[in-house]
Amino acid sequence: MTTEKHLYYMQSAIQEARRALAIQEVPIGCVIVHEDRIIGRGYNQREHLQNPTAHAEMIAITAAANHLGSWRLEGARLYVTLEPCPMCAGAIILSRIEAVYFGAYDPKAGCCGSLMNLPLDNRFNHRPSVTGGLLGEECGEMLSAFFKDIRDKSRQTGPRYQED
Repeated sequence: MTTEKHLYYMQSAIQEARRALAIQEVPIGCVIVHEDRIIGRGYNQREHLQNPTAHAEMIAITAAANHLGSWRLEGARLYVTLEPCPMCAGAIILSRIEAVYFGAYDPKAGCCGSLMNLPLDNRFNHRPSVTGGLLGEECGEMLSAFFKDIRDKSRQTGPRYQED
């Protein structure tokens, strides 16, 4: 796959992150690609749905599985703006996604290289490839600006979010 294609799909994930931002959610977006078509999209909706599992990756994985009519997402690639957390990394492994591409590293909760690397743990029977830092600066800046804005607002009104 060409670099241009990878950048196109990561830009699509960034568009999803902007959808989260539009509803005042942490701006994380995800797309899942199978046979060079986007088959699943998701953006963070934890606050909106009051659901701790409503991460961009979880929503996109569910959409992709519904699209294919199978929980096995073999041959699929996942693009997400922030390094997956332990829950999402586990779902990626269990759904048999072939490859993960993420933007910004997450030193506080990232489990695709930062805190640990669940997808590459050879004790699992499925190990997707992982590539981090794809448009990482752009993805990281969006998150940094969001949390700066939240901190500025919380000085006036009190906290709504905690940076996890």
